[in-house]
Amino acid sequence: MGWHIQDFINYITFEKRYAENTCTAYQNDLTEFQLFIETQFEANAPQNVEPEFIRTWIHSFIKKKTSIITIHRKISSVKSYYKFLLRNELVSKNPLITVQLPKKPKMLPVFVDEAKMDLLQTQPKSTDLSAYQALLKELVMELFYQTGIRRIELVNLLEKDIDLYNGEIKVMGKRSKERTIPFGKDLRKILESYIAEKGKNKLPNEFLFYQENGKKIYDKWVYLLVKNELNTITTLKKKSPHVLRHSFATHLLNNGADITSVKNLLGHTSLAATQVYTHNTIEKLKSMYKNAHPRA
Repeated sequence: MGWHIQDFINYITFEKRYAENTCTAYQNDLTEFQLFIETQFEANAPQNVEPEFIRTWIHSFIKKKTSIITIHRKISSVKSYYKFLLRNELVSKNPLITVQLPKKPKMLPVFVDEAKMDLLQTQPKSTDLSAYQALLKELVMELFYQTGIRRIELVNLLEKDIDLYNGEIKVMGKRSKERTIPFGKDLRKILESYIAEKGKNKLPNEFLFYQENGKKIYDKWVYLLVKNELNTITTLKKKSPHVLRHSFATHLLNNGADITSVKNLLGHTSLAATQVYTHNTIEKLKSMYKNAHPRA
């Protein structure tokens, strides 16, 4: 019968249109799962996997002191895989139904303070960069912070999806769900300057972002740019595009935005995914109360 792992990867790549990094993670998790099951239990197909086999796999990670978050991610990969197998009638049972996972620790999203984000605009510009490179760097940072888009969404933004007149960006999100994000005058000015400079440099106009050599920007390039820029304004251990997404959501809620609107801007399918940001707001209220109330 076989494991049909490649069939599943093809499905999430071409039909579900998951990001390349996500597909790679699924492939690695499922290959690891298959190897463990075949080696430890001599089971040669997903139909032969028992709940006890999966519990043993989880226990092997706990013994190696693998983080609980990583364990959850690996099991999530296997769950999605079995849903695919069941839907295509490649198995008749799901061995994960009775498997309990170790509890995840509660982690608040890491974000940059508003005052520190303002430093990005006020600190001196590097004289080592060309006009195009400076605008490219500034626009990437501001687009992350002012729209809350994901890294893969930013990398794949099309120039035609930028509506300068109405101040809107069309974004293709997870599972090919499109959403529209508004932006203000400040970001419009940066976009106009960048697009004009891009034209002067005779760069392609299919995607919004290209390096100066004409090559499309890519995930790691964006990650390193954001990390280097955040290094200049914050001592946070985590410095990534997702931190800017967290900052976008947290600052909106701290300044009175309603949670449903923030959910729609982020492209979340569930309100539960957005509610994690309210914890940061509550922590801010606690701090204000402690500092302001005479009996706190």
